Amino acid sequence: MSNEFKDILYEVGENAVRITINRPEVFNAFRLQTVEELIVAFQRANEEKSVNTVVLAGAGDKAFCTGGDQKAHLSEDGLYGPRGTVGLPIEELQTAIRDLRKVSIAQVQGFAIGGGNVFATLCDLTIASEKAVFGQVGPKVGSADPGWGTALLARHVGEKKAREIWFRCKKYSAQEACDMGLVNKVVPHDKLAEEVEEWAADINQMSPSAISICKRSFNADSENIRGISFMGVQSVKHYYMSEESKEGVRAFNEKRKPDFKKYV
Repeated sequence: MSNEFKDILYEVGENAVRITINRPEVFNAFRLQTVEELIVAFQRANEEKSVNTVVLAGAGDKAFCTGGDQKAHLSEDGLYGPRGTVGLPIEELQTAIRDLRKVSIAQVQGFAIGGGNVFATLCDLTIASEKAVFGQVGPKVGSADPGWGTALLARHVGEKKAREIWFRCKKYSAQEACDMGLVNKVVPHDKLAEEVEEWAADINQMSPSAISICKRSFNADSENIRGISFMGVQSVKHYYMSEESKEGVRAFNEKRKPDFKKYV
């Protein structure tokens, strides 16, 4: 296992590269450093010739990923940090996951909320523990994902359900997520790693080139979402600098209900 990263773990296994967000103390929420390390990890995994699969997981027992670290979000300009359109190079990370030539599997053992739910949406396959929980919080905390997290989600679960997920910001059980098409399989909590390894072992027997061709074919059908995403994130940048968005972050950190209406 590689120790060169601070926020993630990187390991080349027998059947898959495993990339683990290693911030369990904040439910594996990501900050600028996390995103930068994930980009490097996915790009490296893409060149690993010994396996056909990349597994994305979260450390600990409680969360896969709960999106952007809200404590690191609020600054004078409303952005996370100095890199990327919104202070995070999130477009680069989403591109690295989307363009992976290998099969990506989200291993979800707990909360997959916000940006974590988007990661589960972006991965080719999602296998969940019966304890997993999925959902969006964007409009609840002054945020949005105008691309893969919305339009691609609608491809998976249907447009009506995707709108419900974003407009109500409710949580959904692993079985509910499976029934709507966001999850491929739900397994007992203590069998999750074993199940993912079994899927990875199956895929590792396949032709790497055939898998890559299949992925490019699947991706081509929804490639217009990339353009939507890049344009939409520009809007999100300006939105994050507004007092309305900042109110959502402040309310989250202060553990109170936000008062968005006074800024409209």
